[in-house]
Amino acid sequence: MELVIDKAGRIVIPKPVREELRLEAGDALELDREGEILHLRPIRSQIPLHKEHGIWVYRSVSAGAAVDADSVLAAVREQRSRDLTQ
Repeated sequence: MELVIDKAGRIVIPKPVREELRLEAGDALELDREGEILHLRPIRSQIPLHKEHGIWVYRSVSAGAAVDADSVLAAVREQRSRDLTQ
């Protein structure tokens, strides 16, 4: 894939690549250089939550993480329910 650098030194990551990697405006990338080879890697937050259209969304990297998140959410909801009935 060929990318062109503009006058300000910027490149555009093609939309299909951004969508596949779930990159959005404001996301940070790490740049490593080995001679003439450049490597870009997304810097992922330790907290896989982000705001999407004003709603907090959990971003799971693996199916196991989603199961863990479901159990955590269930426990939080149960505790809140108990707190409301007291």
